[in-house]
Amino acid sequence: MHNIYEKHGSFDIAYELPKTAYSSLISLFLEMIIKNLALSNSGIIAFKQDKNEKTVNKRALQLEKTLSIKFIFYFIISSIFLLFFWYYISMFGAVYPNTQLYLLKDTLLSFGQSLILPFEINLLPGLFRIPALANRRIKRKCLYYLSRILQIF
Repeated sequence: MHNIYEKHGSFDIAYELPKTAYSSLISLFLEMIIKNLALSNSGIIAFKQDKNEKTVNKRALQLEKTLSIKFIFYFIISSIFLLFFWYYISMFGAVYPNTQLYLLKDTLLSFGQSLILPFEINLLPGLFRIPALANRRIKRKCLYYLSRILQIF
């Protein structure tokens, strides 16, 4: 807000870009936590691949219990985040009514950046993996393992 005051109300995108980058990184971290709670692929795949037929019912009940707990935590944490963000933005708009336009511009800038960031994150492992697997005669294990590490994020 001090920058807005110093610039006499003009929007300085160069000043706002680092903040939106930090915001995107924080939301990426929160997204990883939420994804871990929401996605159930690994548990179901492990259940399908287990060949022990004697304990199928016991494992099915355990999987159902685990998924129920994960989904309940997912909905609770997501609701808490949504309520907190809604309260924070509404209070900010109530306390600083003259900065609502700047808040909207920052929100749109951060939203646009969050639309572009997944392309960068998902293309980066491929850029290392394609040269690593392109030539069978040349062993590029380092590039391949680097792409596997980048794929985790």
